[in-house]
Amino acid sequence: MSNNLEIKKQAVAEITKKFQDAKSVVVVNYSGLTVEQVTTLRAQCRAANVDYCVLKNTLARRALDDLKITGLDEVLNGPSAFAFGMEDAVAPAKILSEFTEKAKVEVIKVKAGLLDGLVMTPAKVAELAKVPSRDVLLARLLGSLQSSVSGFVRVLDAIAKKQSEGDVPAEA
Repeated sequence: MSNNLEIKKQAVAEITKKFQDAKSVVVVNYSGLTVEQVTTLRAQCRAANVDYCVLKNTLARRALDDLKITGLDEVLNGPSAFAFGMEDAVAPAKILSEFTEKAKVEVIKVKAGLLDGLVMTPAKVAELAKVPSRDVLLARLLGSLQSSVSGFVRVLDAIAKKQSEGDVPAEA
């Protein structure tokens, strides 16, 4: 009996670590997925560094209790799979949303989500899926910064050319 209890305590500790390390978590009902669909989904998750796994609801509840996260008790019933976004907070929601669209069947139903310890409704998870990934946002920011800097350089260059032509008097 004590060996079984130790195994469960170790499992709860591992699950707690996953919740701590994840930037976001999406909880889904996965019933109705075929083996081929699950394999495809897991491959997509692995490629995006998203940990997709099925956990016992009671162990997940205990891990969440250890972290003092409330609000998920009512959704942790029935078959539950968890997608842990380890690097990108948007990735789990985006992958699950795109997978559901491509499958053209409502085989995955989002139950809830977590973002920085805050519980999200299925509607909020859907909104999160529409946000561009971190890499896209960084690229957009870099593009904006570059365009501002290059515009500034062009203005300075135009001023320098006018001064050299004698159009604008140089200030002392």
